[in-house]
Amino acid sequence: MNKGKFITIDGVEGSGKSTQIDLICSYLQRKSIDVVRTREPGGTDLGEKIRSLLLDVDNKEMHSDTELLLMFSSRNELIQNKIIPALNKGSWVVSDRFTDASFAYQGGGRMLDLNRISKLESWVLGEFQPNLTLFLDVSVDVGMQRVEARAAKDRIELEERAFFERVRSVFIDRSKSYPERIKLIDASGSISEIHNNIKLFLDVL
Repeated sequence: MNKGKFITIDGVEGSGKSTQIDLICSYLQRKSIDVVRTREPGGTDLGEKIRSLLLDVDNKEMHSDTELLLMFSSRNELIQNKIIPALNKGSWVVSDRFTDASFAYQGGGRMLDLNRISKLESWVLGEFQPNLTLFLDVSVDVGMQRVEARAAKDRIELEERAFFERVRSVFIDRSKSYPERIKLIDASGSISEIHNNIKLFLDVL
């Protein structure tokens, strides 16, 4: 049996990840591919409990290092207990966020040392990386307008505009540093336009 593929989707708040993940999973399933969908933080029973801690607005005083370590704790559970087993069975895994988000949000947004994050990445992931990362890029203004139209904000979404500008900047930098893996998708167009652009990368995996 062929090993499955691991696809991650990332971007700032309001980039349209959930909509495109729905379309990606449906597209792959129409091609008779078994798809496992997951998210970060979360994706496992323990990971979902960690997610609740991370996004709870009552935890606004959480130290940035604690946030980073909790993210990687949730990620380790997800990799070991869900992603790798699914890939070994030949399933494709589609994840809403992965390690690039830690570099962007904790590194860029929280301004933590990127080298420290790299060390955590090496410890938790080893050589393991997604086969494809889709970075859905929209301006912070557009993204936050979409967030404002949704339900109440979580702890991360309550951050200031400058925080998200730093997040977006790191995402863009990483797409330039790892062009073979990370594909920057203009997410300011229509849903169908974005999906058609994404399919071009899915079809060559």
